[in-house]
Amino acid sequence: MLPNFITKKFSLPDGREMSIETGKLAKQADGSVVVRMGNTMLLATVVARKEAKEGVDFLPMSVDYQEKFAAAGKIPGGFLKREARLSDYEVLICRLVDRAIRPLFPADYHADIQIMINLISADADVQPDALAALAASSALSVSDIPFNGPISEARVAKVENDYVINPTPAQREVATLELIVAASMDNILMVEGEAKEVSEAEMLEAMKVAHEAIKIQCQAQIELTKEVNKGEKREYSHEENDEELKADIHKKYYDKLYEIAGKGITNKEERKAEYQAVVDDYMSQFGEEDEVNESLVGKYFHDVDKEAMRSYVLDSRKRIDGRDLDEIRPIWSEVDYLPAAHGSAIFTRGETQALTTVTLGTKLDEQMIDSAMVSGYNKFMLHYNFPGFSTGEVKPNRGASRREIGHGNLAMRALKNTLPEGDDNPYTIRIVSDVLESNGSSSMATVCAGTLALMDAGIQIKAPVSGIAMGMISDAESGKYAILSDILGDEDHLGDMDFKVTGTEAGITACQMDIKVDGLSYDVLSEALEQARKGRLHILGKIKETMGEPRADLKPHAPRSVKITIEKEMIGAVIGPGGKIIQEMQRETGATIIIEEIDGRGVVNIFALTKEAMDSALTRIKNIAATPEEGATYDGKVKNIMPFGAFIEFMPGREGLLHISEIKWERVEKMDGVLEVGEELPVKLVEIDKKTGKFRLSRKALLPKPENKE
Repeated sequence: MLPNFITKKFSLPDGREMSIETGKLAKQADGSVVVRMGNTMLLATVVARKEAKEGVDFLPMSVDYQEKFAAAGKIPGGFLKREARLSDYEVLICRLVDRAIRPLFPADYHADIQIMINLISADADVQPDALAALAASSALSVSDIPFNGPISEARVAKVENDYVINPTPAQREVATLELIVAASMDNILMVEGEAKEVSEAEMLEAMKVAHEAIKIQCQAQIELTKEVNKGEKREYSHEENDEELKADIHKKYYDKLYEIAGKGITNKEERKAEYQAVVDDYMSQFGEEDEVNESLVGKYFHDVDKEAMRSYVLDSRKRIDGRDLDEIRPIWSEVDYLPAAHGSAIFTRGETQALTTVTLGTKLDEQMIDSAMVSGYNKFMLHYNFPGFSTGEVKPNRGASRREIGHGNLAMRALKNTLPEGDDNPYTIRIVSDVLESNGSSSMATVCAGTLALMDAGIQIKAPVSGIAMGMISDAESGKYAILSDILGDEDHLGDMDFKVTGTEAGITACQMDIKVDGLSYDVLSEALEQARKGRLHILGKIKETMGEPRADLKPHAPRSVKITIEKEMIGAVIGPGGKIIQEMQRETGATIIIEEIDGRGVVNIFALTKEAMDSALTRIKNIAATPEEGATYDGKVKNIMPFGAFIEFMPGREGLLHISEIKWERVEKMDGVLEVGEELPVKLVEIDKKTGKFRLSRKALLPKPENKE
């Protein structure tokens, strides 16, 4: 007997159909759905504990997205031959879902929640990442878990002059702008994406188009939830409150915390010390015998501090470190700080500092990608590291966190479209950014330091890129709001928006936005983008003061890489029997030589540590691969002597016959003593036999002709 399942179908603006199905799979989960578009299918499940763990005062939610290789008819690589830890790509999708959904849970809900999303069927033309949040939200909507949804996500790309929802891979390849937007029926919640130097107006229009598509998906979830009819959401009580204690702290310390906010303290440790002194003052009234809930005291002081800081900014139009709303912190930067690196830079803005390196490698250093949906190679990597000492903390090093992977991906997107393309960039490039100090906007410091390090390395980027993190503080009752440029860590934590924007002078290259409040209008977003543009240009000016354009050449100790194309027929000649010739060239020159056949041509990548090694290898390959020309003169070497003449190697791997009659103008009766094996002599290629491909050489054609010879 088939289970009683429900399917809700709806369409995208272009008519492509999507569906949400529940009641067929994973029925013991609190909520489960299968989302389908084309042949792409995602199974999303959600389970939450009935009660919160003791002492937990936050939402302990985990989101795991995994692509099953069987979904695409593939077997995983490696020794295990099974799905293992999540790839960086899968982690990034987990973050997209988490950031969109987390703000929608009640603030006092603290039970453990696990959301699992699996790709169970793959369609090459339907990217599953844009469906993951829809699947997660749908699973929550059909469960009894408290959730203020629904929400959904959509990818929007600008292809020529059209905005396309959930584009195909082919459309993404030619898009000038690509965003993933998360939203509810009423509000934008999150934006992340990249662009090829687009305007702020284009960015806003893309958000609007995506939101219209998301509304359709949210409506489908609302209708599905009604049909499922699970009843009321579960009841819970996860917080202990003491309204009397809360009122006492607010009454006694709001003014003091407001005063601290207005002191304009630039050093975050000093500001933290002032705040802690207020808390200590309150706690000093209690003795050892008094029972005090320190957890509640900490929570209420945090709430009062947040209220006081936000009120101060809205009242005074000044920041807690004394800056104007649109003022950027002091900036200094330096290039070539690390003499052994191929490129390096320090970028410091306020109390945020990044030390960044660029390393150049060969094709052999490319990153191999083996996932259910994508197989191939990546030649540009950016890795972001955030050690504990950057914020004065003790933190074990357990590998890259999801946050580090996400920040690195944002910086990579910001820079990648400015790199030279095709044969203009034969290198595998790795950027590593180590955050040495942090007080807000460390990912944007990575973008700025990465730009400087690339220029220091001599990579001919199209234009320098800068980045800025924007914030906002708002009050729904009064309608007041303040947009903040280059936010501090405290402004990020206590504010309503974190909007990171990167770009060149010509336009935006990447963005990432998380919004924590309802009802943010497009007018406010437009204002934030314009303020961000001015801030970006100011930072870009500071970057150019340090280094205005890339070095004309690579550094002397940097490796050299050259890519040349040869005829397909010459691949074997360059490699030689059993690889003899290419191995000999690599051994004698010290260069690394890689040959591939691409589109019916031979592509030769040469990588060398010195210019001399590069020139030597390049000359040898060109000599081998060069096409012999009738009438051209060559330096030949005698390889074999026969009674009727000699075989001369006039190009590497190319031999021709120098007939006895072509050695000199005078008659030569026999070859004895005329030439020796190994002897070098100039020869002229006088004929290439069109039928046999044999070469006929002449030496006498290069000698002065005697007067009595016709």
